[in-house]
Amino acid sequence: MPKSPERCQEIREEMRRKILHESMLYFARNGFSGTKISDLAKHIGIGQGTIYVYFKSKEELFQEIYKMINRDSDIKQIKLLATLPMPAKKKIHKLTEEVMKQLENDESFAGMIALNTQMLLEEDGDYSSNDTTYQSELYKHMAKIIEQGQREGSVVPGNPMKLADYYWGVVYLYSLKKLFTTKYEMISCEDLERTLLRQ
Repeated sequence: MPKSPERCQEIREEMRRKILHESMLYFARNGFSGTKISDLAKHIGIGQGTIYVYFKSKEELFQEIYKMINRDSDIKQIKLLATLPMPAKKKIHKLTEEVMKQLENDESFAGMIALNTQMLLEEDGDYSSNDTTYQSELYKHMAKIIEQGQREGSVVPGNPMKLADYYWGVVYLYSLKKLFTTKYEMISCEDLERTLLRQ
């Protein structure tokens, strides 16, 4: 019995989602420049031509993934948190709890963190991590919370952008562990907060 047009559409959408999800993980591991469509197709377990049925080029596929992972809601959430009238220590607790919850339960969140970091490194050609990384909206809003905490005495002294880098660097490390290892011990909220808060 032939498939209905609705079922055919469902199959196409399932394949598109599969390609996007598996490609996100592959790009997170290998970066944009280190990814070849032929290798990516093998990783997914499909023919190279199947990718081109859904995406015209590697660039178009990457742009779709970029849109998928750069959820405006994530940036808005930390931006809102930065402006709320509460102590910075409480803001850091709230952010850390949310990050750890998503990291533990959502592989896409781990992929988003890993791929965003990979992209920052690729944009920063010499990997010095001084200019491009610190242009990130996420870092800028995090730095505001850190500066507030330093004024209040709850956050360790130091360059707020570098401290934001340490914090997200730890999140990046555990994102990679979640994505690419089977046995690892997840850090606690307290462990992550040690990068910022005075003990």
